[in-house]
Amino acid sequence: MEWWCRGLGWAGGVPGLRWRGGRVSTLAYGQELGFRAVGVRRCPGARGNPCPLEAVVSGRATGGRCAECARLDRAHSVAADTLLDDPQPYRVYLAWFGPGMTKVGITAEARGEARLLEQGAVAFSWLGRGPLMAARRTEEVLRQALGVPDRIAYERKRAVRHVLPDAEDRAREVGELHRRARAVGGWTETLEPLDFVPRDHAGAFHLDGLPPLGGTVTELVDGGVVTGRLLAAAGPDLHLLAPDGRCVALDTRLMGGWALQGAGEGARFSVPVAPVAVAEPESAQGELF
Repeated sequence: MEWWCRGLGWAGGVPGLRWRGGRVSTLAYGQELGFRAVGVRRCPGARGNPCPLEAVVSGRATGGRCAECARLDRAHSVAADTLLDDPQPYRVYLAWFGPGMTKVGITAEARGEARLLEQGAVAFSWLGRGPLMAARRTEEVLRQALGVPDRIAYERKRAVRHVLPDAEDRAREVGELHRRARAVGGWTETLEPLDFVPRDHAGAFHLDGLPPLGGTVTELVDGGVVTGRLLAAAGPDLHLLAPDGRCVALDTRLMGGWALQGAGEGARFSVPVAPVAVAEPESAQGELF
């Protein structure tokens, strides 16, 4: 039997692997996971539509889509600035991923904390709420005024999850960013400002006591096996204790487009793993399982 993964979701603040057809396998920390990739990696399509070309795509691409499907996927994306007339309220957030790794972003209010969990934000606070375009303008103004990036590479996020400061220090850094953001003039005329209330996802991600990161899966390959005990999950990443004792991170976006099978009894971890990159500070701030 074969399965096709649609990535890692965070319904209700709990990690779960999403599968073609809509099923979700809720994950429990401490459980053993194991699967084998089969064949070649093909574009899974976009927006619920299969790829008309069934195009073969690179095993190392986290997007995992062909050029046409990638364009379709972003056609109505808030992040791509193509969705301009959404009437629902939006929220501006301040997210913290590690020391010196903060960003400003927006999300639909109805989604709650889902967007923060999907990005792997360890701590955050809401800043304001209101119409989409006002939220978008505020996001851009604050990025410039606060000197924070519009995105932070997942490689950097992964590297610092294993050596985080305590919750009090995390909240303090978010609180300082919130204070600076409130001092920036103009945006409170179009958005309702929200008080600083620190929120922390280290528990949901199960990051406390995480051993040093030993490597990151770079791609799946035909016949390659991933197996290990689930230690933590954050954003799209699973942190596994491999049979050889290493803590290995797997970006579940690499699973998309592959046919997956159970690993089988005694299967050994056999996909390519890259050594850990040192995180540098920001210059400006049935189911398978």
